[in-house]
Amino acid sequence: MNNLNMNNVAGVILGGGKGTRLYPLTKERSKPAVPLGGKYRLVDIPVSNCINSGIKKIFVITQFNSESLNRSVYETYKFDHFSRGYIRILAAEQSMENKEWLQGTADAIRKNIKHISADMNVEYCLILSGDQLYKMDYKMIIAKHEESLADVTIALTVVDKEKASEFGLARVDDKGDIKAFTEKPEDASLIESYYVPSSVKQSEGLSADKDYVLANMGIYVFSKDYLCELMESTDEDDFGKHIIPSLLGEKKLTGFFHKEYWEDIGTIRAFYEANLSLASPSPQMTFYDTEYPIYAQPLFLPPSRLEKCDIRYSLISDGCIVHNVSINRSVIGVRSVINKNSTITDSIIMGADFYETSKNRKEGLIQMGIGNNCIIERAIIDKNAYIGNDVKIINQKKLDYVEGEGYVIKDGIVVVEKGAVIPDGTII
Repeated sequence: MNNLNMNNVAGVILGGGKGTRLYPLTKERSKPAVPLGGKYRLVDIPVSNCINSGIKKIFVITQFNSESLNRSVYETYKFDHFSRGYIRILAAEQSMENKEWLQGTADAIRKNIKHISADMNVEYCLILSGDQLYKMDYKMIIAKHEESLADVTIALTVVDKEKASEFGLARVDDKGDIKAFTEKPEDASLIESYYVPSSVKQSEGLSADKDYVLANMGIYVFSKDYLCELMESTDEDDFGKHIIPSLLGEKKLTGFFHKEYWEDIGTIRAFYEANLSLASPSPQMTFYDTEYPIYAQPLFLPPSRLEKCDIRYSLISDGCIVHNVSINRSVIGVRSVINKNSTITDSIIMGADFYETSKNRKEGLIQMGIGNNCIIERAIIDKNAYIGNDVKIINQKKLDYVEGEGYVIKDGIVVVEKGAVIPDGTII
C-alpha cells in the first residue's frame, strides 16, 4: 500500500451549508472555519488527512460566510513549486449557464466539476466533508476502491442504534458490497432492518449484546471519468438523499469500514463533547501524534503565561494570559485572557483574533476576555468576547433552549456569540 500512487487522487472538501444546527458559531463563519481544540479549525482535519495520506491536490468548495475559511486555508497551506501540489478554493459562483447557488453535496460537485476534472493527471476523486473529527489514511480507501473494482466506494462507520436517525445507513453483504441504503430513517422497523448482523459484530469485535448500524460518513471515492459522467446524467442535488440510492442495483457500491474514532460535528452538543474529549486523560483522538500530525495556521504566538493557576484535565493554547484562576476539564483557545479568581469548568473558551491594547480598545467597552471573579460552567465562549467582572454563565434556570442578548442556550449549553459583550454582574 505504501507504493500506492496518490498523485492521481484529488481531495474535494465540501464546505457545507448554512450550518444552522451549529448556530451561533456559524453566525459569522462557515462550518469548516469553526475553531476546534484551541488552535485548529474543522477544515484542518480533512486537509491534514489528505496531506498525511500523500494527497497534494486539494479543492475546498465554499459558499456561506466563507471569507474566514478562504483566508485561513490560503494562509495555512502553501505547497512549494516543485511538489506539483495545490490547494484551491472553489467559491460558489454564478455564470451565464448557472445563476443558482449550491443546493446540496452533489450539486456542489456538479457546479465545480470543470475545475475538479481539469487536471489530466487525476484519476480518482475523494469527496470529503469539512465538519468531522477523525483521522484516516486515505490510501486505504483508495486501495479498497481499486481492488474491488467498485463504481463508488463509501466510507462507513459503526454507530449505536440510538443515533441511527442522524445518518444515512447502509446494509452490506459478506463481501462488503452495499445492497441497501436509506437516508436518516425515522421508522423503527426500517432502522432495525439495518442492524449489523451477529457475524459482523464478531468479526469487528463489537459487543454481542448491543445493536449497531453502519453509518455513511459522507466520504466517497469515484473515478474522475465516472464522476463526470454521473454529474452530466443527473440533476439530483445530494449524494446521500438522491445519488447513492439511485445507483443501487445498477452500479457496484462498496463499503469501506473505518474502525477508528469518528465524530460528525453537526450540532452544538456534538461540537461541545468532541472538544472536551480532546482534553480527557485518555482521548479517543489526540493531536499529540508525530506520525500523523494535524496542521494549523502558524500564528507565531508567545508561550502562555500562567500565574498561580489550578489547571486540571485541560488544553491551554498559545499566547494565553491567565491570572490566578481555576480551570477544569476545559479547552482554552489562543490569546485567551482570563482574569483573577475566575473559575472555568467543562467549557470551551475560543480566545481572540488579536490582543487588545490601549490603541485598539473600543471606547466604553469592558476589557476583552474574561473578567475577575467569573464562574463559567458548561459553556462555549466564542472569539473576541467581552465578559465583565462577577459574571456567572451557569445556565442558572437549566434551560434547554433560549436566545438572549449576545448568547444562545442550545441543548443546555450556553454559547456566547463572537464579539458579544456580557456586562458586569450578569447571571445567565
